Amino acid sequence: MSISISGAKIILKKGEGRTIKSGGLWVFDNEIARYEGEYENGDIVEVNDFDGFFLGYGFINNVSKIRVRLMSRRKENTVTEELIRRRVQNAWDYRKHVYGFDTEDSLFHYEGTVSDSCRLIFGEADFLPGITIDKFADVLVIESLALGTDRMKELILDEGKKVLAADGIKVRGIYERSDAKVRKQEGMELTKGFIGDSFDTKVQIIENGIKYNVDVENGQKTGFFLDQKLNRMSIRSVCKGAEVFDCFTHTGSFGLNAAAAGAKSVLSVDASDLGIEQAAENAKLNGLQDIISYEVGDAFEILPRLEKENRKFDVVILDPPAFTKSRASVKKAVTGYREINIRGLKITKDGGYFATCSCSHFMEQDLFMKTIKEAARDAHKRLRQIEFRQQGPDHPILWANDASYYLKFYIFQVVDEV
Repeated sequence: MSISISGAKIILKKGEGRTIKSGGLWVFDNEIARYEGEYENGDIVEVNDFDGFFLGYGFINNVSKIRVRLMSRRKENTVTEELIRRRVQNAWDYRKHVYGFDTEDSLFHYEGTVSDSCRLIFGEADFLPGITIDKFADVLVIESLALGTDRMKELILDEGKKVLAADGIKVRGIYERSDAKVRKQEGMELTKGFIGDSFDTKVQIIENGIKYNVDVENGQKTGFFLDQKLNRMSIRSVCKGAEVFDCFTHTGSFGLNAAAAGAKSVLSVDASDLGIEQAAENAKLNGLQDIISYEVGDAFEILPRLEKENRKFDVVILDPPAFTKSRASVKKAVTGYREINIRGLKITKDGGYFATCSCSHFMEQDLFMKTIKEAARDAHKRLRQIEFRQQGPDHPILWANDASYYLKFYIFQVVDEV
């Protein structure tokens, strides 16, 4: 663990720093007028406005366009081990409260769901920039994407184990998945592997009463997408007795929730052989293999084929990966979202139900809504909105940090023409 307070300062240009002045945590390289004092990348520096007004403490990295990530806004509250302890404790206390953690069974009870897993730390939204920690039952998986908090990850993990132990949860293993290419933008190497003792990296969890084997070593991101937990539960109300098409299934979660809700049949598709293999294993784990069938393939090929075959489903669910990870590619992403939504709507029965989402924060809510509206027009379908949802509360949205709001999820009824 390393927290180095350099004593150096950065001074912003006049008129800059609008992001942090409105509550955000990032200072970009082009906002800085000058640097005062010596420091090393990853050190804590003081941030001041052009007139010397104190704005906060944060860690600096000259390699990154996000030059400083703020850790504290109070002059008397410099970055210490005690500050990190409070941040981790506050993160856990928040999740216990909003998800209804029961110390007797070590499970979360929320909106009719039961789970043993959650996102424990969500980066900037928990005021620990660049760090993500997911709790899968009794295993922690960390993704570290910023230099300053990467140097603190040992302390953050130790504190995470302590706060969980205080509520009866003994962490049996930690796995690091810091293998995202974005680390290179921070001047860091990609890395993955055990932190501490090795363990079986196929971790069984429970969510919404469904059991999953999560592959924390080879699965996408940290192994499983916990952010859709409540959205997966929400589709159950329209799936009883239905023929369901589950597109971009990943490890099968939406299809499994549909089957558990009493769907007549489910067709789940994904481009990943590994994902479909894991999804099929999860179906067997829950005794749902006779309801769900699986197909490996590109959604942009499967959707038009089903349309050509005149296949119709009572429920269609689209849960695509992020089609854009930068503002520069938003226009191209809109084309992709429009295409899959047109095709998905065309294979939804009149009177049936259509669930669709975007997990890119660059695909802003208004733009996503406009894209769905255009897709419905082009598909000659009329939509009646049932509900709009976002990511689960263990992935909190910090209003001053746009990147923390990324998941938009709609459920519609496709109504007959009048």
